[in-house]
Amino acid sequence: MINLGSKIHDLGKALMTPISVIAAAGIFLGLASALQNPNVTGDTFTHVRMLQLVIGFIRQVSSALFANLPVFFAVATAMGLANAEKATAAFSAVIGFIGMHVGINYSLLAQNITPETTRVAYLTAQGMPNSQALIYASEFTNMLGIFTYNMSVLGGVLVGLITMFLHNRFYTIVLPTAVAFFGGRRFVPIVTIVVLPVVGVLVSLVWPSIALGIQWVGELIGRTGEVGTFIYATSERLLIPTGLHHIINETVRFTPLGGVATVDNQSVVGALNIFNASLSHPGAVSDEVTRQATRFLAQGKIPVMMFGLPAAALAMYQCAKPEHKARVKALMLAGALASFTTGITEPLEFCFIFVSPVLYLLHAVLTGISFVLMQLLQVMIGNVQGGAIDWVIFGILGGTKTHWWYPLILGLFYAPLYYFSFRWVITRMQVKTPGREDESEDMPSSSVPSTATAQTGSEKTTNIIKGLGGEGNIDSVDCCFTRLRVKVKDMSQVVDKTLMTTGAMGVKRVTQNDVHVIYGPQVEKIANDVKIELAS
Repeated sequence: MINLGSKIHDLGKALMTPISVIAAAGIFLGLASALQNPNVTGDTFTHVRMLQLVIGFIRQVSSALFANLPVFFAVATAMGLANAEKATAAFSAVIGFIGMHVGINYSLLAQNITPETTRVAYLTAQGMPNSQALIYASEFTNMLGIFTYNMSVLGGVLVGLITMFLHNRFYTIVLPTAVAFFGGRRFVPIVTIVVLPVVGVLVSLVWPSIALGIQWVGELIGRTGEVGTFIYATSERLLIPTGLHHIINETVRFTPLGGVATVDNQSVVGALNIFNASLSHPGAVSDEVTRQATRFLAQGKIPVMMFGLPAAALAMYQCAKPEHKARVKALMLAGALASFTTGITEPLEFCFIFVSPVLYLLHAVLTGISFVLMQLLQVMIGNVQGGAIDWVIFGILGGTKTHWWYPLILGLFYAPLYYFSFRWVITRMQVKTPGREDESEDMPSSSVPSTATAQTGSEKTTNIIKGLGGEGNIDSVDCCFTRLRVKVKDMSQVVDKTLMTTGAMGVKRVTQNDVHVIYGPQVEKIANDVKIELAS
């Protein structure tokens, strides 16, 4: 069970690679959409042919990325979960992805299910009601030129998981001398192309039932309206400490749980996919459908990320002991700026969610309420982060139909609400937020520097390794947006006090062997420095 929990966290980490690319592509797509909107730039600008050709090129590149998301998820999953020889796992995942969908295609054709027999026009001509025909047609798609079931990123993750299992089982296999050339890592793509087409045939037999279940859950969420939105948003914040919020996010962003739309006779599933399709195909998706998708996206985060959490940071700073305010100021300022501009909130959230269940729950509930209010006010702002960048690009530049002013108005209420709520709870319940720890907790060990700012880069890296129990205790090091994710052999050797002196905002023991150290947006460099030091 512990190993399963560790693998789930590894999966969440692996999914961050394609998500980071898609988030950046979404920003470019949003800018391109705004520059092609005459309500934003004026008619003259939209008729500059060369500029519009460049913008159209950006749209095509972004659209291609979104259309091939399942492939990216397959590669990222296999590569992220492979024990070693990750490049081989990634290569095998591409082969496996093609193989599985070829298997599905062969099974569909054997059942006389073809692109022709799944067209809406064909189905309605056979007497099927138009609405039912649209739903049925949406179950199929062309992926890399292969007619197959529309499994979206679930298909990619499934391929990645099976490839990972085959890879970890066979990448060290030793074959008889006569065929030894095909052993080891070369055997992985071979066994993958043997297994995955068969998996595809089996998947084709059970996927209709799975798709029906997903569709039912999606319809349930749709019918529950604001209640479903509140449950999603609140649960997503509550899962932040575990790292499993990535899983629930990707579920609504890329599966039918986040909605289904038809664009250019092609089915688009998932809230983020629908929003991006509305940007890349102006007019093809109605505003109502887009709003139903964006209720799961950035718009509900904006009042919290841009206003609420920065105000909470101010409250934590003012509640710190006078002798620690200089240290806490730097921490809070960095966290508040990251939250305000990019929507990266973990550096601030990890300052209070482990020391105060009350503040943790309050933050989650207020986030849920924000999502609900944005839905009720018919706001239409997408993408994934929820900071000022998303608000400007997808809100203001998106025009008046986005109702971009409502997040700003709610934010003006959320700032004092967060500030006074946090200050009251911290002082009334004696919450040990940064700068309020007991003196014995404040005083660092004499063997490590008292603050992260006193350390050089090499000293900081050395102390991180020391805090993780030393080189011999570290199995692997990686990172996501804000966390250094480390697998250790013996969790009892991890020293939180040492790690906190290196600039960490928090330390979370996720499983018996997985520890997350929260550093904020600069974690990528920290992870690279640690890897280099361990390899030297």
